[in-house]
Amino acid sequence: MPFVLPINTPSLGDRSYLVHDGRVAFVIDPQRDIDRVLGLAAAYDVRITHVFETHIHNDYVTGGHALAQRTGAAYHVNADDPVTFDRVPVRDGDVITVGDTMTVQVIATPGHTHTHLSYALADAGRQIGVFSGGSLLYGAVGRPDLLGPAHTHDLVHHQYASAHKLADALPGTTELYPTHGFGSFCSATQSQARASTIAQERLVNPALTRDEQTFVDELLAGLDAWPAYYAHMAPANSAGPTEADLSAPEPADADQIRKRLADGEWVVDLRHRVAFAAGHVPGTLNFGLDGSFATYLGWLIPWGTPLTLLAETVDQVAEAQRELVRIGIDRPTAQATGGPADWNGHGDLATFPRATFADLAQVRHHRAVVILDTRRNLEAAAARIDAAVHIPLHDLPRRLDEIPDGEIWVHCAAGYRASIAASVLARAGRHVVAVDDEFDKARDAGLPIVPGAQEPVPGHPSSPS
Repeated sequence: MPFVLPINTPSLGDRSYLVHDGRVAFVIDPQRDIDRVLGLAAAYDVRITHVFETHIHNDYVTGGHALAQRTGAAYHVNADDPVTFDRVPVRDGDVITVGDTMTVQVIATPGHTHTHLSYALADAGRQIGVFSGGSLLYGAVGRPDLLGPAHTHDLVHHQYASAHKLADALPGTTELYPTHGFGSFCSATQSQARASTIAQERLVNPALTRDEQTFVDELLAGLDAWPAYYAHMAPANSAGPTEADLSAPEPADADQIRKRLADGEWVVDLRHRVAFAAGHVPGTLNFGLDGSFATYLGWLIPWGTPLTLLAETVDQVAEAQRELVRIGIDRPTAQATGGPADWNGHGDLATFPRATFADLAQVRHHRAVVILDTRRNLEAAAARIDAAVHIPLHDLPRRLDEIPDGEIWVHCAAGYRASIAASVLARAGRHVVAVDDEFDKARDAGLPIVPGAQEPVPGHPSSPS
Protein backbone atom coordinates (compact mmCIF):
# COMPACT_ATOMS: atom_id res chain seq x y z
CA MET A 1 0.00 0.00 0.00
CA PRO A 2 1.56 3.34 -1.03
CA PHE A 3 2.05 6.08 1.55
CA VAL A 4 1.47 9.65 0.30
CA LEU A 5 3.43 12.23 2.32
CA PRO A 6 2.68 15.91 1.62
CA ILE A 7 5.52 18.42 1.87
CA ASN A 8 3.85 21.74 2.60
CA THR A 9 5.13 25.16 1.63
CA PRO A 10 2.49 27.35 3.26
CA SER A 11 4.27 30.62 2.50
CA LEU A 12 3.67 30.01 -1.22
CA GLY A 13 0.45 28.03 -0.84
CA ASP A 14 1.82 24.86 -2.44
CA ARG A 15 2.34 21.18 -1.71
CA SER A 16 4.87 18.69 -3.03
CA TYR A 17 4.48 14.96 -2.43
CA LEU A 18 6.71 12.02 -1.64
CA VAL A 19 5.04 8.65 -2.29
CA HIS A 20 6.65 5.40 -1.16
CA ASP A 21 5.95 1.72 -0.72
CA GLY A 22 8.40 1.21 2.14
CA ARG A 23 11.30 0.63 -0.22
CA VAL A 24 11.27 3.06 -3.16
CA ALA A 25 9.66 6.46 -3.65
CA PHE A 26 8.68 8.99 -6.24
CA VAL A 27 8.27 12.76 -5.83
CA ILE A 28 5.77 15.16 -7.41
CA ASP A 29 6.57 18.85 -8.00
CA PRO A 30 9.43 19.29 -5.49
CA GLN A 31 10.35 22.78 -4.33
CA ARG A 32 13.84 24.23 -4.76
CA ASP A 33 15.02 23.39 -1.22
CA ILE A 34 15.34 19.66 -1.84
CA ASP A 35 16.93 18.97 1.55
CA ARG A 36 13.37 18.70 2.89
CA VAL A 37 12.61 15.92 0.40
CA LEU A 38 15.89 14.13 1.02
CA GLY A 39 15.34 14.34 4.78
CA LEU A 40 11.87 12.85 4.48
CA ALA A 41 13.12 10.00 2.30
CA ALA A 42 15.91 9.30 4.79
CA ALA A 43 13.45 9.33 7.69
CA TYR A 44 11.40 6.58 6.01
CA ASP A 45 14.49 4.79 4.69
CA VAL A 46 13.30 4.83 1.08
CA ARG A 47 15.15 5.45 -2.18
CA ILE A 48 13.85 8.09 -4.61
CA THR A 49 13.73 6.54 -8.08
CA HIS A 50 11.40 8.89 -10.00
CA VAL A 51 10.59 12.60 -10.02
CA PHE A 52 7.52 13.97 -11.85
CA GLU A 53 6.64 17.54 -12.86
CA THR A 54 3.01 18.36 -13.54
CA HIS A 55 3.97 21.53 -15.42
CA ILE A 56 6.58 24.22 -15.89
CA HIS A 57 5.81 26.16 -12.73
CA ASN A 58 5.05 29.87 -12.66
CA ASP A 59 5.09 30.46 -8.91
CA TYR A 60 8.30 28.80 -7.73
CA VAL A 61 11.63 27.46 -8.91
CA THR A 62 11.49 23.69 -9.10
CA GLY A 63 13.83 21.37 -7.27
CA GLY A 64 13.01 18.53 -9.64
CA HIS A 65 16.10 18.78 -11.80
CA ALA A 66 18.45 19.08 -8.83
CA LEU A 67 16.71 16.24 -6.97
CA ALA A 68 17.00 13.92 -9.96
CA GLN A 69 20.68 14.77 -10.34
CA ARG A 70 21.35 14.24 -6.64
CA THR A 71 19.52 10.88 -6.42
CA GLY A 72 19.93 9.49 -9.92
CA ALA A 73 16.13 9.36 -10.25
CA ALA A 74 14.39 9.44 -13.62
CA TYR A 75 13.08 12.96 -14.21
CA HIS A 76 9.70 12.90 -15.96
CA VAL A 77 8.67 16.08 -17.78
CA ASN A 78 6.17 16.57 -20.60
CA ALA A 79 7.73 15.71 -23.94
CA ASP A 80 6.27 18.91 -25.38
CA ASP A 81 7.83 21.24 -22.81
CA PRO A 82 10.70 23.21 -24.42
CA VAL A 83 13.31 22.49 -21.77
CA THR A 84 17.09 22.64 -22.24
CA PHE A 85 18.04 19.74 -19.94
CA ASP A 86 17.92 15.97 -20.21
CA ARG A 87 14.67 14.44 -18.98
CA VAL A 88 12.51 11.39 -19.50
CA PRO A 89 9.83 12.72 -21.86
CA VAL A 90 6.28 11.61 -21.05
CA ARG A 91 2.96 11.96 -22.86
CA ASP A 92 -0.71 11.38 -22.28
CA GLY A 93 -1.40 7.68 -21.67
CA ASP A 94 2.11 6.68 -20.63
CA VAL A 95 2.31 4.36 -17.62
CA ILE A 96 5.42 4.27 -15.42
CA THR A 97 6.02 1.44 -12.97
CA VAL A 98 7.57 2.44 -9.64
CA GLY A 99 8.73 -0.37 -7.36
CA ASP A 100 6.92 -3.69 -7.56
CA THR A 101 3.26 -2.70 -7.59
CA MET A 102 2.89 1.09 -7.96
CA THR A 103 2.02 2.53 -11.37
CA VAL A 104 1.75 6.17 -12.43
CA GLN A 105 -0.43 6.98 -15.44
CA VAL A 106 0.18 10.23 -17.31
CA ILE A 107 -2.97 12.24 -18.09
CA ALA A 108 -2.85 15.37 -20.24
CA THR A 109 -4.79 18.11 -18.42
CA PRO A 110 -4.12 21.43 -20.18
CA GLY A 111 -5.62 24.59 -18.73
CA HIS A 112 -3.20 25.96 -16.17
CA THR A 113 -0.59 25.68 -18.93
CA HIS A 114 -0.84 24.24 -22.43
CA THR A 115 1.28 21.20 -21.54
CA HIS A 116 0.01 20.49 -18.04
CA LEU A 117 -0.03 16.84 -16.90
CA SER A 118 -1.69 15.00 -14.02
CA TYR A 119 -0.48 11.68 -12.65
CA ALA A 120 -2.86 8.94 -11.50
CA LEU A 121 -1.44 6.56 -8.90
CA ALA A 122 -2.57 2.91 -8.77
CA ASP A 123 -1.29 0.06 -6.62
CA ALA A 124 -1.68 -3.51 -7.83
CA GLY A 125 -4.32 -2.23 -10.24
CA ARG A 126 -6.37 -0.35 -7.61
CA GLN A 127 -6.75 3.39 -8.14
CA ILE A 128 -5.35 5.34 -5.17
CA GLY A 129 -5.08 9.02 -6.04
CA VAL A 130 -4.32 11.62 -8.66
CA PHE A 131 -1.65 14.33 -8.48
CA SER A 132 -3.39 17.15 -10.30
CA GLY A 133 -0.83 19.97 -10.03
CA GLY A 134 -2.60 23.15 -11.14
CA SER A 135 -5.53 21.42 -12.82
CA LEU A 136 -8.33 20.23 -10.52
CA LEU A 137 -7.84 21.77 -7.05
CA TYR A 138 -9.87 21.64 -3.85
CA GLY A 139 -13.04 23.49 -4.78
CA ALA A 140 -11.25 25.36 -7.55
CA VAL A 141 -8.91 25.09 -10.52
CA GLY A 142 -5.55 26.62 -11.32
CA ARG A 143 -5.80 30.02 -12.94
CA PRO A 144 -5.61 30.00 -16.76
CA ASP A 145 -4.25 33.51 -17.34
CA LEU A 146 -0.61 33.24 -16.27
CA LEU A 147 0.66 32.82 -19.84
CA GLY A 148 -0.88 36.15 -20.86
CA PRO A 149 -4.18 37.34 -22.36
CA ALA A 150 -3.48 35.83 -25.77
CA HIS A 151 -3.78 32.36 -24.23
CA THR A 152 -6.40 32.87 -21.52
CA HIS A 153 -9.51 32.19 -23.65
CA ASP A 154 -8.25 28.83 -24.85
CA LEU A 155 -6.79 27.80 -21.50
CA VAL A 156 -9.89 28.53 -19.43
CA HIS A 157 -11.93 26.25 -21.70
CA HIS A 158 -9.18 23.62 -21.57
CA GLN A 159 -9.26 23.86 -17.77
CA TYR A 160 -12.97 23.07 -17.75
CA ALA A 161 -12.50 20.11 -20.09
CA SER A 162 -9.54 18.78 -18.06
CA ALA A 163 -11.51 18.86 -14.82
CA HIS A 164 -14.24 16.78 -16.46
CA LYS A 165 -11.66 14.46 -17.98
CA LEU A 166 -10.25 13.64 -14.54
CA ALA A 167 -13.71 13.31 -12.97
CA ASP A 168 -14.90 10.98 -15.74
CA ALA A 169 -11.75 8.85 -15.90
CA LEU A 170 -11.23 8.17 -12.19
CA PRO A 171 -13.36 6.48 -9.52
CA GLY A 172 -15.09 8.72 -7.00
CA THR A 173 -12.95 7.30 -4.22
CA THR A 174 -9.76 8.58 -5.85
CA GLU A 175 -7.91 10.92 -3.51
CA LEU A 176 -7.08 14.33 -4.97
CA TYR A 177 -3.55 15.65 -4.42
CA PRO A 178 -3.10 19.11 -6.01
CA THR A 179 0.07 21.16 -5.93
CA HIS A 180 -1.67 24.55 -5.75
CA GLY A 181 -4.67 25.81 -3.84
CA PHE A 182 -3.49 26.45 -0.28
CA GLY A 183 -3.10 30.20 -0.69
CA SER A 184 -1.13 30.10 -3.93
CA PHE A 185 -1.72 32.89 -6.43
CA CYS A 186 -1.75 30.08 -9.02
CA SER A 187 -5.21 29.11 -7.77
CA ALA A 188 -8.15 30.88 -9.41
CA THR A 189 -10.01 30.92 -6.07
CA GLN A 190 -9.23 29.75 -2.55
CA SER A 191 -10.69 26.93 -0.49
CA GLN A 192 -10.27 25.97 3.17
CA ALA A 193 -10.29 22.25 2.32
CA ARG A 194 -7.18 20.24 3.15
CA ALA A 195 -8.27 16.91 1.57
CA SER A 196 -10.76 15.79 -1.04
CA THR A 197 -11.75 13.07 -3.48
CA ILE A 198 -13.08 13.04 -7.01
CA ALA A 199 -16.58 12.34 -5.62
CA GLN A 200 -16.36 15.35 -3.28
CA GLU A 201 -15.21 17.63 -6.09
CA ARG A 202 -18.16 16.55 -8.21
CA LEU A 203 -20.36 18.08 -5.51
CA VAL A 204 -18.51 21.34 -4.82
CA ASN A 205 -16.09 22.27 -7.60
CA PRO A 206 -17.44 24.97 -9.96
CA ALA A 207 -15.64 23.29 -12.87
CA LEU A 208 -17.84 20.24 -12.28
CA THR A 209 -21.07 21.87 -11.06
CA ARG A 210 -21.45 24.81 -13.49
CA ASP A 211 -22.13 24.79 -17.20
CA GLU A 212 -19.07 25.72 -19.20
CA GLN A 213 -19.93 29.34 -19.98
CA THR A 214 -20.99 30.12 -16.42
CA PHE A 215 -17.76 28.56 -15.15
CA VAL A 216 -15.70 30.61 -17.61
CA ASP A 217 -17.47 33.88 -16.80
CA GLU A 218 -17.23 33.41 -13.03
CA LEU A 219 -13.60 32.36 -13.10
CA LEU A 220 -12.45 35.26 -15.27
CA ALA A 221 -14.40 37.77 -13.18
CA GLY A 222 -12.62 36.56 -10.04
CA LEU A 223 -9.03 36.89 -11.28
CA ASP A 224 -6.75 39.52 -9.81
CA ALA A 225 -3.08 40.40 -10.28
CA TRP A 226 -0.35 37.85 -9.69
CA PRO A 227 3.17 38.43 -8.32
CA ALA A 228 5.60 40.08 -10.72
CA TYR A 229 8.31 37.51 -10.03
CA TYR A 230 6.20 34.88 -11.82
CA ALA A 231 7.65 36.23 -15.05
CA HIS A 232 11.04 34.79 -14.09
CA MET A 233 9.93 31.34 -12.94
CA ALA A 234 9.10 29.54 -16.20
CA PRO A 235 12.40 30.54 -17.90
CA ALA A 236 14.33 29.36 -14.84
CA ASN A 237 12.43 26.08 -14.69
CA SER A 238 12.87 25.44 -18.40
CA ALA A 239 16.63 25.75 -17.95
CA GLY A 240 16.91 23.10 -15.20
CA PRO A 241 17.63 24.94 -11.93
CA THR A 242 20.64 23.87 -9.91
CA GLU A 243 20.52 22.91 -6.25
CA ALA A 244 20.02 25.87 -3.91
CA ASP A 245 22.95 27.32 -2.00
CA LEU A 246 21.71 27.94 1.54
CA SER A 247 25.07 28.87 3.07
CA ALA A 248 25.09 32.08 5.09
CA PRO A 249 25.62 35.39 3.25
CA GLU A 250 28.54 37.64 4.11
CA PRO A 251 28.04 39.70 7.29
CA ALA A 252 27.62 43.46 6.97
CA ASP A 253 28.47 46.06 9.62
CA ALA A 254 26.77 49.43 10.14
CA ASP A 255 29.07 51.26 7.69
CA GLN A 256 28.41 48.70 4.96
CA ILE A 257 24.65 48.87 5.58
CA ARG A 258 24.73 52.66 5.24
CA LYS A 259 26.69 52.37 2.00
CA ARG A 260 24.29 49.81 0.56
CA LEU A 261 21.36 52.09 1.36
CA ALA A 262 23.15 55.06 -0.19
CA ASP A 263 23.81 53.00 -3.34
CA GLY A 264 20.10 52.30 -3.75
CA GLU A 265 20.29 48.64 -2.74
CA TRP A 266 17.47 47.00 -0.79
CA VAL A 267 18.06 46.48 2.90
CA VAL A 268 15.18 44.45 4.33
CA ASP A 269 14.29 44.24 8.01
CA LEU A 270 12.70 40.84 8.74
CA ARG A 271 11.29 41.72 12.17
CA HIS A 272 7.61 41.90 13.05
CA ARG A 273 5.90 45.13 12.03
CA VAL A 274 5.41 46.23 15.65
CA ALA A 275 9.16 46.15 16.30
CA PHE A 276 9.94 47.81 12.97
CA ALA A 277 7.57 50.74 13.59
CA ALA A 278 9.11 51.27 17.04
CA GLY A 279 12.61 51.74 15.64
CA HIS A 280 14.45 50.88 12.42
CA VAL A 281 17.39 51.95 10.32
CA PRO A 282 16.25 54.85 8.11
CA GLY A 283 15.68 53.74 4.54
CA THR A 284 15.19 50.06 5.33
CA LEU A 285 12.08 48.17 4.24
CA ASN A 286 9.92 45.91 6.40
CA PHE A 287 8.99 42.48 5.08
CA GLY A 288 8.29 40.49 8.23
CA LEU A 289 8.88 36.75 8.34
CA ASP A 290 5.49 36.37 10.04
CA GLY A 291 3.60 36.96 6.76
CA SER A 292 3.91 36.20 3.05
CA PHE A 293 7.48 37.42 3.08
CA ALA A 294 8.84 35.96 -0.16
CA THR A 295 5.67 36.60 -2.15
CA TYR A 296 5.59 40.32 -1.45
CA LEU A 297 9.33 40.90 -1.51
CA GLY A 298 9.56 39.07 -4.83
CA TRP A 299 6.59 41.05 -6.11
CA LEU A 300 8.01 44.48 -5.26
CA ILE A 301 11.79 44.25 -5.61
CA PRO A 302 13.25 45.27 -9.00
CA TRP A 303 14.59 41.92 -10.19
CA GLY A 304 18.32 41.63 -9.66
CA THR A 305 18.58 44.40 -7.05
CA PRO A 306 21.25 43.56 -4.42
CA LEU A 307 19.58 42.52 -1.17
CA THR A 308 20.77 42.69 2.45
CA LEU A 309 18.79 40.93 5.19
CA LEU A 310 18.51 42.23 8.76
CA ALA A 311 17.22 39.90 11.49
CA GLU A 312 17.49 39.30 15.19
CA THR A 313 18.99 35.80 14.77
CA VAL A 314 20.93 33.74 12.26
CA ASP A 315 18.02 31.27 12.16
CA GLN A 316 15.74 34.02 10.88
CA VAL A 317 18.22 34.87 8.13
CA ALA A 318 18.35 31.20 7.18
CA GLU A 319 14.56 31.01 7.11
CA ALA A 320 14.41 34.03 4.82
CA GLN A 321 17.05 32.56 2.52
CA ARG A 322 15.06 29.35 2.21
CA GLU A 323 11.96 31.33 1.28
CA LEU A 324 13.87 33.37 -1.28
CA VAL A 325 15.59 30.54 -3.12
CA ARG A 326 12.16 29.09 -3.83
CA ILE A 327 11.40 32.12 -6.01
CA GLY A 328 14.82 32.43 -7.60
CA ILE A 329 16.49 35.02 -5.35
CA ASP A 330 19.48 32.83 -4.73
CA ARG A 331 22.12 34.78 -2.84
CA PRO A 332 21.47 37.79 -0.64
CA THR A 333 24.47 40.10 -0.88
CA ALA A 334 24.85 40.38 2.88
CA GLN A 335 23.18 39.92 6.25
CA ALA A 336 23.34 41.31 9.77
CA THR A 337 21.87 40.08 13.01
CA GLY A 338 21.11 41.76 16.33
CA GLY A 339 18.97 44.88 16.50
CA PRO A 340 18.53 48.27 14.81
CA ALA A 341 21.03 49.98 17.13
CA ASP A 342 23.69 47.51 15.95
CA TRP A 343 22.76 47.95 12.29
CA ASN A 344 22.79 51.76 12.50
CA GLY A 345 25.99 52.16 14.45
CA HIS A 346 24.02 53.60 17.37
CA GLY A 347 22.83 56.48 15.18
CA ASP A 348 19.30 57.87 15.25
CA LEU A 349 16.56 55.39 14.41
CA ALA A 350 13.45 56.09 12.38
CA THR A 351 9.95 55.38 13.68
CA PHE A 352 6.35 55.75 12.56
CA PRO A 353 3.08 55.46 14.51
CA ARG A 354 0.73 52.49 14.41
CA ALA A 355 -3.01 52.95 14.78
CA THR A 356 -6.43 51.30 14.52
CA PHE A 357 -9.43 52.10 12.36
CA ALA A 358 -11.05 53.60 15.45
CA ASP A 359 -8.06 55.98 15.70
CA LEU A 360 -8.50 56.88 12.04
CA ALA A 361 -12.19 57.63 12.55
CA GLN A 362 -11.31 59.96 15.44
CA VAL A 363 -8.50 61.80 13.71
CA ARG A 364 -10.70 62.61 10.70
CA HIS A 365 -12.81 64.78 12.97
CA HIS A 366 -9.80 66.95 13.80
CA ARG A 367 -7.72 67.24 10.64
CA ALA A 368 -7.52 66.16 7.02
CA VAL A 369 -5.46 63.08 6.33
CA VAL A 370 -4.82 60.95 3.26
CA ILE A 371 -6.21 57.42 3.53
CA LEU A 372 -4.26 54.96 1.38
CA ASP A 373 -5.80 51.54 0.69
CA THR A 374 -3.13 49.04 -0.42
CA ARG A 375 -5.36 46.00 -0.88
CA ARG A 376 -5.69 44.27 -4.25
CA ASN A 377 -8.29 45.34 -6.80
CA LEU A 378 -10.89 42.70 -5.98
CA GLU A 379 -10.64 43.44 -2.27
CA ALA A 380 -11.19 47.15 -2.82
CA ALA A 381 -13.99 46.43 -5.31
CA ALA A 382 -15.96 44.64 -2.59
CA ALA A 383 -15.83 47.53 -0.10
CA ARG A 384 -13.61 50.49 0.64
CA ILE A 385 -13.44 53.57 2.85
CA ASP A 386 -15.08 56.52 1.14
CA ALA A 387 -12.54 58.96 -0.34
CA ALA A 388 -9.60 56.60 0.22
CA VAL A 389 -6.87 56.55 -2.39
CA HIS A 390 -6.55 52.98 -3.69
CA ILE A 391 -3.14 51.81 -4.89
CA PRO A 392 -2.45 48.07 -4.54
CA LEU A 393 0.75 47.38 -2.66
CA HIS A 394 2.42 45.81 -5.68
CA ASP A 395 1.89 49.05 -7.65
CA LEU A 396 2.95 51.43 -4.88
CA PRO A 397 6.67 51.94 -5.67
CA ARG A 398 5.91 53.17 -9.20
CA ARG A 399 2.84 55.23 -8.21
CA LEU A 400 4.14 57.22 -5.25
CA ASP A 401 3.61 60.49 -7.08
CA GLU A 402 -0.15 59.80 -7.25
CA ILE A 403 -0.53 60.09 -3.49
CA PRO A 404 -1.68 63.56 -2.37
CA ASP A 405 0.46 65.66 -0.07
CA GLY A 406 -0.13 65.37 3.65
CA GLU A 407 -0.17 62.81 6.42
CA ILE A 408 -0.83 59.31 5.04
CA TRP A 409 -2.79 56.69 7.00
CA VAL A 410 -2.09 53.45 5.16
CA HIS A 411 -4.13 50.28 5.58
CA CYS A 412 -4.63 46.83 4.07
CA ALA A 413 -6.82 43.95 5.27
CA ALA A 414 -4.95 43.03 8.46
CA GLY A 415 -1.77 45.10 8.85
CA TYR A 416 1.02 43.12 7.16
CA ARG A 417 0.88 44.83 3.78
CA ALA A 418 0.28 48.20 5.43
CA SER A 419 3.61 47.92 7.22
CA ILE A 420 5.42 47.12 3.98
CA ALA A 421 3.73 50.11 2.37
CA ALA A 422 4.53 52.34 5.36
CA SER A 423 8.21 51.44 5.06
CA VAL A 424 8.17 52.25 1.33
CA LEU A 425 6.49 55.59 2.03
CA ALA A 426 8.82 56.43 4.91
CA ARG A 427 11.81 55.70 2.72
CA ALA A 428 10.36 58.19 0.22
CA GLY A 429 10.20 60.83 2.95
CA ARG A 430 6.45 60.80 3.54
CA HIS A 431 4.76 61.28 6.93
CA VAL A 432 3.01 57.96 7.46
CA VAL A 433 0.82 56.17 10.02
CA ALA A 434 0.41 52.39 9.66
CA VAL A 435 -3.09 51.12 10.40
CA ASP A 436 -2.45 47.77 12.06
CA ASP A 437 -6.02 46.49 12.25
CA GLU A 438 -8.60 44.25 10.58
CA PHE A 439 -10.47 46.00 7.76
CA ASP A 440 -13.71 44.39 8.97
CA LYS A 441 -13.50 46.76 11.96
CA ALA A 442 -13.54 49.90 9.83
CA ARG A 443 -17.32 50.08 9.56
CA ASP A 444 -17.80 49.47 13.28
CA ALA A 445 -15.38 52.32 13.93
CA GLY A 446 -17.76 54.68 12.13
CA LEU A 447 -15.78 55.06 8.91
CA PRO A 448 -17.95 55.45 5.78
CA ILE A 449 -17.75 52.22 3.77
CA VAL A 450 -18.87 52.24 0.13
CA PRO A 451 -18.75 49.72 -2.72
CA GLY A 452 -15.56 50.05 -4.70
CA ALA A 453 -15.36 50.41 -8.44
CA GLN A 454 -13.92 47.43 -10.28
CA GLU A 455 -10.49 48.37 -11.58
CA PRO A 456 -8.88 46.68 -14.60
CA VAL A 457 -6.26 44.09 -13.82
CA PRO A 458 -3.10 44.47 -15.94
CA GLY A 459 -2.72 41.47 -18.22
CA HIS A 460 -6.36 40.37 -17.77
CA PRO A 461 -8.14 39.77 -21.09
CA SER A 462 -10.84 42.30 -20.20
CA SER A 463 -8.33 45.06 -19.45
CA PRO A 464 -7.73 47.85 -21.98
CA SER A 465 -4.43 47.62 -23.80
